[in-house]
Amino acid sequence: MTRQSRNGVILMQAVMPTKPDGGARQAPADGPRATHIARLGDLVCGAFRPPAGRARILAALGIGIAVHSVFVLAVLAMILAMYFGMSGSFGAVPWPYAALANAALVLQFPIVHSLLLTGRGGRLLARIVPGPYGGTLATSTYALIASLQLLALFALWTPSGIVWWESDGITRVALTSIYAASWLLLMKASFDAGAEVQSGALGWLSMLQKRKPRFPDMPTTGLFRVIRQPIYVAFALTLWTVPVWTPDQLVLAVTLTAYCLLAPLLKERRFAVRYGARFQAYKRRVPYAFPMLRKGHDS
Repeated sequence: MTRQSRNGVILMQAVMPTKPDGGARQAPADGPRATHIARLGDLVCGAFRPPAGRARILAALGIGIAVHSVFVLAVLAMILAMYFGMSGSFGAVPWPYAALANAALVLQFPIVHSLLLTGRGGRLLARIVPGPYGGTLATSTYALIASLQLLALFALWTPSGIVWWESDGITRVALTSIYAASWLLLMKASFDAGAEVQSGALGWLSMLQKRKPRFPDMPTTGLFRVIRQPIYVAFALTLWTVPVWTPDQLVLAVTLTAYCLLAPLLKERRFAVRYGARFQAYKRRVPYAFPMLRKGHDS
């Protein structure tokens, strides 16, 4: 049996320690027979019969609406902006200062995203929302911050106005299909990792039900049976399968791909500490980022 940290938070496949206060203590991990559907069903069904407490319920619902609204806006902005090669956005910083503004936008996401996954960052997240539910809401707070970062990156980018190449005809159809498939792959990987954590729903739904967050166990099913880093691989694929190429898209793709290469190394170090022998056995069994053909399949 692996000892579970009582204040761990898994998001974008990294463990984010949070302050154990007012219900933020982690519940035991899912058993081996538990499924994502069962866990999600329990969480969602419980939302229809929350314990009494009007102020808590209204606050949790308000936070949930805010988190998921910004999340959807950020994802849509990201899909559309990259599809057109970052050639259109609302940024209007004059050049050459736009280069500095764009650099700040593209760097702020991996830097802040990673810092919040440290112990100090987790303690900060638990204090952002005052009161007894700050720790419980850590996943929702983290998802909201990440969504705001992505929304800022893709909505405030100042386009260079240069288009190197734009596909058309059958090539456009093919690339659009691959781009869409990459996003579907990313959604599938996020679901396999724990949709309630990845989307930020775990925090506010736990607060709504006045319960301790029930975190997913170390992901080993679905796409995680094929490779250890499906989220990062799928995210990198979305960066390089766009049908329009500009200098802007190239800068974005190179920078965020570098993040996709480096961030998993830090994540796996945290997993090694948290899950010990279980993670080491999983690491020996499953390749890092490229699937390998094997004669048999692990049960």
